[in-house]
Amino acid sequence: MAPRSFWKGYLKLSLVTCPVAMVPATTDEEKVRFHTLNRKTGNRVVSQYVDSVSGKPVDEDDEVKGYQRGEDEYVMLEDDEISAVALESTRTIDIEMFVPRESIDWIWYDKPHYLTPDDPVGEEAFSVIRDAMEATGRVGISRLVMYRRERAVMLEPRGPGIVLWTLRYGDEVRDRDAYFGDIRDGKADAQLMTLVKTLIDERTKPWDPKMVDDPVQDRLLEIIAAKKKGKKRPAAAKATEVEPSSNVINIMDALRKSIAGESKPTKKR
Repeated sequence: MAPRSFWKGYLKLSLVTCPVAMVPATTDEEKVRFHTLNRKTGNRVVSQYVDSVSGKPVDEDDEVKGYQRGEDEYVMLEDDEISAVALESTRTIDIEMFVPRESIDWIWYDKPHYLTPDDPVGEEAFSVIRDAMEATGRVGISRLVMYRRERAVMLEPRGPGIVLWTLRYGDEVRDRDAYFGDIRDGKADAQLMTLVKTLIDERTKPWDPKMVDDPVQDRLLEIIAAKKKGKKRPAAAKATEVEPSSNVINIMDALRKSIAGESKPTKKR
């Protein structure tokens, strides 16, 4: 059963408008979550804001946003002042511009969402916008209030639908040259390249979502199930750590041994 949309509004391109619905493309609802309890009573522990100087609880009505401009010095901003600088409409995705799909580097992508037409009448307008972007190799750029903040978003055609990506803010992305600049850019030895390509070929498999399963989650569920039944909890899995070698290994020899190991047929039990 598909999850209910968490946002409904309109997709707009010039004078073309259609109602749309959106839902996050990813979820963490299946993750094991814990509450903090009072061990003595078994009751949940709740958090509360307290004054950092007096230590006294702060009423919700007295809480206000503050921008720090010096040590122990803040500029206070009321909620209505913050809201005044946001977009007027939080329910319209007005596509302001288009850019080549490949021009946006992966690092700018934040969270993906599925965007779909919200009624049969608007489906034609939705489809023509989607297909035109696909045909031209372009993606749409707009702005939208999401997760309580105004964000730049990218609209990318995907099959019969559109994926809406929230994009990271400019001050969130670090300059890669500051980190990659000192790495030598010379060409690798041709023989070594051949051996590494062979190793890659040996380990290449079709993509399978099981490759990103969470073994820790599965282990936690086993422990929880055992505790529910009053059984002894399963033994903790032993961590395997690779000891760093103190010997200098010849890369060519290491690759040849790796390939030889990959090529050995596995014994049937």
